[in-house]
Amino acid sequence: MQTTTRTAASRELHKGKVAIVTGATYGIGLAIARRLAQEGAHVVISSRTQEHVDTALAQLKSEGLNVSGIVCHVGNEDHLERLVKVTVEKYGGIDIFVSNAATNPFVGNMLDCSKETWNKILDVNLTAVFLLIKLIVPHMEKRGGGSIVLISSIAGYSPTLGIGPYCVSKTALLGLTKVLASEFGPMNIRVNCVAPGLIKTKFSTYLWQNPDLMKEINEKLPLKRSGNPEECAGAVSFLCSSDASYITGETLIVSGGGQARL
Repeated sequence: MQTTTRTAASRELHKGKVAIVTGATYGIGLAIARRLAQEGAHVVISSRTQEHVDTALAQLKSEGLNVSGIVCHVGNEDHLERLVKVTVEKYGGIDIFVSNAATNPFVGNMLDCSKETWNKILDVNLTAVFLLIKLIVPHMEKRGGGSIVLISSIAGYSPTLGIGPYCVSKTALLGLTKVLASEFGPMNIRVNCVAPGLIKTKFSTYLWQNPDLMKEINEKLPLKRSGNPEECAGAVSFLCSSDASYITGETLIVSGGGQARL
């Protein structure tokens, strides 16, 4: 696992802020949780299983970071309510929300996707994001503002064959970002989005374990390589910071130069 030593100044970037990160026990989510905690935030991580939460907490706490965790299946509304309730009870409010949890149980032609699978993908990747934001925003408003970052994907711009429903859900997050940014602006709550390209995580294992395929993909990128989770974490940290205080409704593409346009 790659870690980065942060300077004294960087550790103050989110000092005293309270952050919730979903899907935060491995890959991009874990890197985001680590970065925010390294920079002073009190971070609440969540994942679907207690084992994953315990493992991630042990790792982050061994690094001296201020983190706590809770099991939260974002497709379960009771879990969403508990996540927010526990966070507010423990830390007194919420300043940052990073929505990273997602699922993709389907690979195949779009029209072969069943209604049940379609609904599951949209429920987890889109609807749950909206419902959790509804629960969190009142607490941000009480604090005088906040920052929300949704994790989409370059696949939301340039669909990948075989995972059509997932791509649709990630495109929808781009629209959700725009709509919420407009509505939440008067509350001093900024809403932005990060769209990662090919990042070396468990989710993309089937790609980077195929050297020939990876070579073909990387040759098309200006930077000629895949990314790592820490590079996404840096983008999220920036968008949550005061350095981005006049940025809302935007999507930051972290793709090594991969083309992305709707």
